Amino acid sequence: MATPYAFMGGQYLPLEDAKISIMTHAFLYGTACFEGIRAYWSPEEEELFIFRMREHYERLANSCKILQIGLKFSIDEMCDATIQVLRKSEFKENVYIRPVAYKSTKAIGVKLAGLDDDFLVFGIPFGDYLDVNKGIRVQVSTWRHLEDNIIPARAKVNGAYVNAALAKSEALQNGYDEAIFLSGDGHVAEGSAENLFLVKCGKLVTTPTTEDILEGITRATLIELARNELGIETIERRIDRTELYTADECFLCGTGAQISPISEVDHRIVGDGGVGPITRKLQALYDDAVHGRLPRYRHWCTPVYR
Repeated sequence: MATPYAFMGGQYLPLEDAKISIMTHAFLYGTACFEGIRAYWSPEEEELFIFRMREHYERLANSCKILQIGLKFSIDEMCDATIQVLRKSEFKENVYIRPVAYKSTKAIGVKLAGLDDDFLVFGIPFGDYLDVNKGIRVQVSTWRHLEDNIIPARAKVNGAYVNAALAKSEALQNGYDEAIFLSGDGHVAEGSAENLFLVKCGKLVTTPTTEDILEGITRATLIELARNELGIETIERRIDRTELYTADECFLCGTGAQISPISEVDHRIVGDGGVGPITRKLQALYDDAVHGRLPRYRHWCTPVYR
C-alpha cells in the first residue's frame, strides 16, 4: 500500500510528518508560489509517468523571480526530488504533485526581501478535478480577475488563490460546477483555476497570455496537439462575454481540470449541450500523451520507476 512521502527541509519524510510552524511567513501572508503537476499510471507499461515536469519547474522558477524567492535547488534537483518522492511513496495510480517555494522565516511583517526561503514537494493520489466525461455548468463570476499590477496571474502565488476561491465558491453555491472570470474591463479571462478555449468555425480561440491569465502548460500542450495532430489553428485574442453563449464548443483546461467540456454558461446551452467533436478528439489525444502512448510526445513523460 502506498505511503505518501514529502521532500522538505532537504530531507525525505512521510507526508504526515511534513509540517510548518504557525509563525511561518508564507502561512501568515500567502508569500509562496506553487505548481500543480500530474503523474499518470500506465497499466500497460506498469509505469508512472510525470507529465511535462521540467516545464512546470521552469514556470515555478519564474514565479519565484516575481516573488523574490531564492530557490535553494536547481530545476534538475527539484525534478530528481520529485521522482524520489514518488518512488518512496510507491504510487501505482494517478497522482497529483504539489511543489511549493515559500518564505520560511517565522516572523510578523509584510515584506518579501530579507526573509528565508525554502522548498518542498509532495504527491497524493488524485482523480478528476472536474467531470471530463460530460459537460459542466459554469457561470460568469461577479468577482473580477486579478491584474498583473495587482497580483500577477503568470506567477502561481498561493495568496492569489483567494480570488479563485471566491469565484469558485460563488459558482458552487449558486448550483454551478465552475466559474469563469472576466477581466477588469469585462473581457473573458479564464476559469477559477483553468484556462479557457472556445471552438468557433472549426478553430480554437483562447485569451492571450498578455491578458492577465496563467501561462498554462496544458494550454500550450493543447495548442500544439491541435496544430500538429488535427491541423486546427488556435487564435489568441480577446474574447467578449457573449461569445461564450454563441460558441460551437467550449472547454476549460489545466493540470487539475485536464480537459473539461462546458455544456452550459449562464443558463445558455453551448453547442448541443454535449461534448463537442473537437473537444472529444483533444481529450483522446491528451489522454494518450499523458500516458506515454504517443511516441512523438514521449519526451513530455518522465518515468518514475525505470
